[in-house]
Amino acid sequence: MDGFPRSAKIWLVVAWAALIALPWYGLGGIPRGVPAWPAVVQASAGARGWLIPLILALIPATVAVFGRARPRLLVAAAATAILWTVIEGFAIVHNGWGVAALGPWFADPAPTQPALGWGALVFLVAMLMLIANGLARQGVCRGDVFVTGAILLVVALIALFVIYPALCIFVSAVKDNDGGFAPELFGAKLFGRPIWGIDCLVGGGACGTAWNTVVVATVVGVVTTLLGLAFALLALRTRVPMKPLIGLLSVLPIITPPFVIGLALILLFGRSGAVTIWVADLFHVPRTRWIYGVTGITVAQVLAFTPISFLVMIGVLQGVAPSLEEAAETLRAGRWRTFRTITWPLIRPGLANAFLIAFIESMADFANPLMIGGNFTVLSTDIFFAVVGTTHDQGRAAVLAIVLLTFTLTAFQAQRAWVGRRGYATMGGKGAAGRATELPGGLKALCYGLALPYLALTVAVYGTIMVGGFVESIGRDNTPTLRHLITAFSIEKGIGGWFLSGSAWNSLVTTFEVALIAMPFTAAIGIVVAWLLDRQRFAGRQAFEFLAMMSFAIPGTVIGVSYILAFNVPPLALTGTGTIIAIAFAFRNMPVGIRAGIANLAQIDRSLDEASLTLGARSLRTLVLVLLPLMRPAVTTALVYSFVRAVTAVSAVIFLVTGEYQLATVYIVGRADVGDYGVAIVYSAMLIVLMLLILLIIRLGVGLNRPGARPVRGTASLTPATMVQP
Repeated sequence: MDGFPRSAKIWLVVAWAALIALPWYGLGGIPRGVPAWPAVVQASAGARGWLIPLILALIPATVAVFGRARPRLLVAAAATAILWTVIEGFAIVHNGWGVAALGPWFADPAPTQPALGWGALVFLVAMLMLIANGLARQGVCRGDVFVTGAILLVVALIALFVIYPALCIFVSAVKDNDGGFAPELFGAKLFGRPIWGIDCLVGGGACGTAWNTVVVATVVGVVTTLLGLAFALLALRTRVPMKPLIGLLSVLPIITPPFVIGLALILLFGRSGAVTIWVADLFHVPRTRWIYGVTGITVAQVLAFTPISFLVMIGVLQGVAPSLEEAAETLRAGRWRTFRTITWPLIRPGLANAFLIAFIESMADFANPLMIGGNFTVLSTDIFFAVVGTTHDQGRAAVLAIVLLTFTLTAFQAQRAWVGRRGYATMGGKGAAGRATELPGGLKALCYGLALPYLALTVAVYGTIMVGGFVESIGRDNTPTLRHLITAFSIEKGIGGWFLSGSAWNSLVTTFEVALIAMPFTAAIGIVVAWLLDRQRFAGRQAFEFLAMMSFAIPGTVIGVSYILAFNVPPLALTGTGTIIAIAFAFRNMPVGIRAGIANLAQIDRSLDEASLTLGARSLRTLVLVLLPLMRPAVTTALVYSFVRAVTAVSAVIFLVTGEYQLATVYIVGRADVGDYGVAIVYSAMLIVLMLLILLIIRLGVGLNRPGARPVRGTASLTPATMVQP
């Protein structure tokens, strides 16, 4: 093959079209007086001559593609165009020089330019794909253009929407509120007593928010992991009755905004809560505020995050080959010895994963501490108040975000290192015959002792959620009413016909729109990255995997703050739009799709790929027509999880919502903050019901295979997908 493939020529035409036909500026809105012209017109008019190098860079690229194939020239020209776009985008901003040091070198007035538009974005993507064609022509990724382009595109997206915002936090941390460079303030804030103080141990005061956060996250991680393991063992290794109820109650908190559980705890155990009033009247004891503080935060987070640990542990237990346990029993090992020597070592990676997820979720959670934390402070709420509080200390918010990010990334990397050094594979290519061993009697009793109190409290919490919105004031005035439902979701008939007049409709419609937009993108990029990691071999693969998974370890509050700092001004101004919310959802939830895809691909024999490639199909065709139909479980997991997390998320988007783009979770927090608990609770109940219905539709539409070993005789197979079935 002497020349470049047709894809290179197509992308070159796209690049020229972006310069000639598409508006170069204005993606986040263009100021009055700035014409929405293409780059060629902007440059030729003389007003923005810094765009001329982009046109010049396309000339050698055109020669390299349509003349004699020169892959190195193509890569150099396209890379130069991308580099120059980035440099001039940051150097010249909406109010002059983006780099103050450039001012003295040029005459006044300083040049200005608004945020980049569709023309610039399409041009940059086209340049990236031209680089992929040039590298593939030189033998990179065995000459596969699609693989090379996919790697470059994913790395670029992660750099733009994960790494760049994180770097903006570090830059902001060394500035004062006026934007001046102040490294001394950074040190004072980073090592100050409000973050690292230990007065609770030596002086009788309060400890720093860093220690508060670590202690709560550690306790929540340990408790949720143990509860998740107990539920998984009961579901798969016992003949427990009412197993569908266990599955339903275990999955409900996942589709519930976490702060709603904290709100229900206030209505039950707060100073005016139903249980508090009942106990006070029955035993004549004074009512207290014991639920507010570290106790309430811990209980709320345990209720909210235990189902996630359950999903992790049930998948791990289903992956343990029953033949190993049967072999141990054949050698006359008892059930307890079999569990201790065979099962327990094999499920340790799942324990680490469950702890990591709960640890990070606890650290990132700010709505429960905000709702029920009282005077007990954690990093996430401190970040929130540093941004929206009366002091508005942006530098302090950045410092707190750095501390929080350091904790979560350290935990993430430690877990990767601990699991990565060990091998735990038990399933081979053949079917795993045999039945899983039942639990020893003592361990079964312990699992019941852990699970039943959790289930009882969960029933009470969800009973409060489902009932609390349909009484005047739960615990104080239990008169049935539809007043809260009508306030939130009323529908009226006007002159022009029926219209949605309830106060909650706007936030509900916006939430579902953004979640549905982000959902397919999250699933698509997750599956592609999983395919690259599992089926392709290329230099820097481990670093690529770490970057792709890193967004999971970044707390939502950090993402929200970083997006404000990164995308509030040119070169890419997205704040105030629904686009930035969808992007935040997509990259926050992408790692789950990656892990689901890798797990699913591990069950698909590589010979199918090889046969397709041998018959002349390219990698893209093989992925779409051969592998994707077999990856329905991974697709379902990615779709369901991304949608659920988008609808229930609050920490990542609390800083990004506006009056036009109001989300359901933020609306509920606002109603609860002003004491309108009836509307907040009825809205939460509606969300739960709607999401259950939508999840069922998604599952029926995508479908799911359910392979796995046979469970204990008399038990049912229980998977994350089946738990949303009626």
